[in-house]
Order: sequence, then structure tokens, then C-alpha cells
Amino acid sequence: MIDLRSDTVTKPTEAMRRAMAEAEVGDDVYGEDPTVNRLEELAAEMLGKEAGLLVTSGTQGNQVALLTHCRPGTEVILERESHIFCYEAGAAAALAGVQLCALPGRRGTLSGDQVAAAVREDDIHAPPTALVCLENTHNRAGGAVIPLAAMEEVYQVAAGRGIPVHLDGARLFNAAVASKIPAREYAARADTVQICLSKGLGAPVGSVLVGPAPWIAEARRWRKRLGGGMRQAGVIAAPGIIALQEMVDRLAEDHQNARYLAERLAELPGFLLDPAEVETNIVVAEFTLFPVEELVASLEARGVRIIAFGQGKVRLTTHKDVSRQDIEKALQIIKSVATS
Repeated sequence: MIDLRSDTVTKPTEAMRRAMAEAEVGDDVYGEDPTVNRLEELAAEMLGKEAGLLVTSGTQGNQVALLTHCRPGTEVILERESHIFCYEAGAAAALAGVQLCALPGRRGTLSGDQVAAAVREDDIHAPPTALVCLENTHNRAGGAVIPLAAMEEVYQVAAGRGIPVHLDGARLFNAAVASKIPAREYAARADTVQICLSKGLGAPVGSVLVGPAPWIAEARRWRKRLGGGMRQAGVIAAPGIIALQEMVDRLAEDHQNARYLAERLAELPGFLLDPAEVETNIVVAEFTLFPVEELVASLEARGVRIIAFGQGKVRLTTHKDVSRQDIEKALQIIKSVATS
């Protein structure tokens, strides 16, 4: 099976499996797991922040961030196609009790003017603006890299009004590799950042939330409240360390495969996309010949997995477990299904 549904389907490397088996562990709730501590310190150092916190998932990391930054009845500004808005099961409302102000971005990018206009005035009729959230790379924009200059613009607007910025950087290292701009430069345009270890970096589980040390201490309390206080979590942290130390640069291969896949798809009947817009490892295409659900089911039956992505679109995601040879084979199968 050639699985192009997501980079979340990656399997840990042999080195990761050995590290899991050999990890030095302790009780992380007591702060005594040395491997977790090393991972948190490594992530914080790579992103230029004071401290880190291992969480179970990107969603948990984002929600811990909202809970720590905000109070019930406040408002969060974000892009309307963002992961926090679309794919976190309404957690912002259910858990943090915050209202989301979703703005239309251009391929996931918000402007400083948009954010400035959305910040609430001091009025008892309105919820106070408590946070601005950005996402880089942007999933629903096809893995688009949010330009550093755009992030800087939003960050300056927010900072000028005393509003913190949180970056959902689940695929931040994809942005860094694609743009050749260090991840810490993107992270410098946010007060707190969440990075995911279990997508393109290949670790089996986990994300890390980074930010100022006092803020992380409060975030640790929220993680505990959400049931995220883990014990001998070094078995999770060990492959995460390998992910950060050994798996970042190879993301360029995924990007090359995605661009190649996009170029070949654009040559097939029924597929509408601009390969030039494929910057990282996500390819989103409109399919016009028949319902995308039929396309997805037919491909699955022939050994290729992709996902429907709404409004007649499909998403294909490259990752370390899909080779160029796999891409070639998948394209042959896609062509046969689309033209049958």
C-alpha cells in the first residue's frame, strides 16, 4: 500500500526503535525523566525559547497554549482555514471557553492590517482579544510556507497592543527547509510555538510546546489538568530527540517528491492544480471527472491511499516512507483510475 493520506502515517526508524528500548527514564510528572528533559531543552534551544514541554499531540499543544494564554470569554484571532479552527473538535470553545475570530487569509497568510482591524476595542459588549494564532506551514493552503515578513508584520501589530502570538508549527521544519530560513527565525515572530514530532520528522508520537520559562510552568499545570502528565515518558521522548537531530534536513526529499507528484498530476485529465504552489510536502488538487469519494475508494482498492479534502479536492502528502519509485507507481495507478 502506498499511503499518501498524511505524513502522520510515518513509521519510526530503526534508530528510533532502539532509542525507545534503551531510553533512560524517570517520572516526568516529578520532572525526573532525563530523556524528556533533554528533548524539551533541545526543542527550546532549536527554536530560541527558554523552555519546552512535551505533550501528547499537536492538538494538545495548541489547546494547552490557548488555555495558558487566554481566559474564558476572551477572543482568539486566527485564519479561518487553520488547524485550530477546522480540526481540533471545537476544543477552544469546549475547554478554554474562548471565542474564535476567523479571518480569511491568502493561502493561509494573514496581513497585519487584517489583524489590526480584528482586535477588539475596550468595550463591555465585546470579548477582549487575548491571542493571535498563526500556522506555518499551513495545511489547508497546501503546505504553504507563511512568509517570514508576513509573520513579522502580524507579530508587531499584536505586540504593539500587548497581545501574544502563538504559532502552530506542526510542520515548522518543513517551512524552514523549504525557505532555507532557520526555524528559530520563524519562532522569533511568536511568543509560543508548538512543533510536531510525529509528522514528517517520523517519530511515533508527541509534540513539544516552547516559550518563556514562567509561561511553560503554567502550561505544565494545564497539561496535567488535561490528563497529559506522563510518567516514564522517555520512551516517547527518545525518538523525538532523533527526529530533531537527524530527520530535519531530509524533509527536502519529501518536498522534491511532492513537486514531482504535482507536476505529473497536472498533466492528467481531471486534475486541476498549479505545481508552482507546491512548496513543501502537501499536494492539493481539484478533481473534476467524477466525485472525489469515488476516486479515493477506487485508488484504495488498487493500493494507493489519498484523502478527500472538501469541495471536490483531494490531498496527497509525501513523507519518508514514500520513495520516488512509490510516487511513480502511484501516478500510474491514478492515471489508470482517472482515465478508465
